[in-house]
Amino acid sequence: MSRIIAGTAGGLRLASVPGENTRPTTDRVKESLFSKLESYGVVQGARVLDAYAGSGALGCEALSRGAASVEFVEKHPKACEVTRRNVAVTSKTATGVTRVTQGSAQSYVAVHSGPWDLVFLDPPYAFTQDQILDILHVIAPNLAEGAIVVVERSSRDAEPAWKSQLRRFAMKKYGETVLYYLEPDESYADTGSEPAESENASC
Repeated sequence: MSRIIAGTAGGLRLASVPGENTRPTTDRVKESLFSKLESYGVVQGARVLDAYAGSGALGCEALSRGAASVEFVEKHPKACEVTRRNVAVTSKTATGVTRVTQGSAQSYVAVHSGPWDLVFLDPPYAFTQDQILDILHVIAPNLAEGAIVVVERSSRDAEPAWKSQLRRFAMKKYGETVLYYLEPDESYADTGSEPAESENASC
């Protein structure tokens, strides 16, 4: 069972999605992730999209830490019901506005334009690189200035060839999991075309 690490709902135990087809973010990874995000000043007051929400653990953590709003999107009915329960208990002590939607992330983003300051993209590991790049292509125009997108993948998979107006500025591996941190690519916005290849820093 996962828990909320810090904030108004710190220590709260969250329900997990039953079955073996889900891959919840571990507390260790979540704690490191939010420590980095808070060092960037991107959580407090943020407008957050938690796509492929699963149990909603990442969005609930952001909510507990002061996000202004969190939109949760989960395709599978059982997982979406768990998300609703976790959001309800987290919201007892958090003040942010929430919305939980059952449906595909691609369809949701196509009709909801944000803007978002923080996006969690944690699709099933079975997702192909093309599927990830497709959803990022739709999300990118709806990001606020200074936004961060966090993509969680299996560390066994090759790093995607980032495009879609975004650049990877950091990454971190945790055993079987790797987190990629993306931000809007200003050179793309200035030229309207794909930027030249450059060396990305990692941490």
